[in-house]
Amino acid sequence: MLKTAVAIRHVHYEDLGYFEEVLAAAGYKVHYYDAGIDELWTLDPIRTSLVVILGGPMGVYEADQYPFINEEIHLIQARIEAGRPLLGICLGAQLIAHALGAQVYPGPVQEIGLGTVELSDAGRLSPLKAIRPGDQLLHWHGDTFDLPTGAILLASTTAYANQAFSFGRNVLALQFHLEAGENIGEWLADSAATLRREGIDADNLQRRVTAEAPALKRAATEVLTSWLTQLTA
Repeated sequence: MLKTAVAIRHVHYEDLGYFEEVLAAAGYKVHYYDAGIDELWTLDPIRTSLVVILGGPMGVYEADQYPFINEEIHLIQARIEAGRPLLGICLGAQLIAHALGAQVYPGPVQEIGLGTVELSDAGRLSPLKAIRPGDQLLHWHGDTFDLPTGAILLASTTAYANQAFSFGRNVLALQFHLEAGENIGEWLADSAATLRREGIDADNLQRRVTAEAPALKRAATEVLTSWLTQLTA
């Protein structure tokens, strides 16, 4: 049986990254929908084997400027109600949290750069257990969310308590960018003004991400492979 994975993309450079190779190895045929360009109403919220909601610079609370946000929330709600596999990254995690009734709002700081995450007890028993102490993961966000009712917290950082959660076995939300690394140059180029405002040295960040690429890819591969294996039909 053919397995399909649809990734909803909000900016061209925030793609599946390391995850795309993992999905292909697991037998998924990958297709992208570009929010604001492709018609999301043509995406069946139930039949697709896996839906991945990727990151983006917009906020969940900016639906007046980005009408596709409400379309995505409705799709997420239908998918969760049907018990179908769903993965959210950064904006995608925030959209899932909101679809589950939680508030999404600006966080205390712009969390941009490499850093560790602290796994909760539940996180250490989840697919995120592949993230080792000291692993430098890419963070790139300024919004946060409350933990939805019924969700299980999996990871935190000092600045952001809610970095990852699960909702049942088939929904995983990651605030950090476990998938990213290879095309970091495009991220940096598109966000030059933000990096200057935050006092972040883009060249140094690119060097660090490149140096950490093998560890980033290993963590991404092991986490996603483990999560795909434990999905329920």
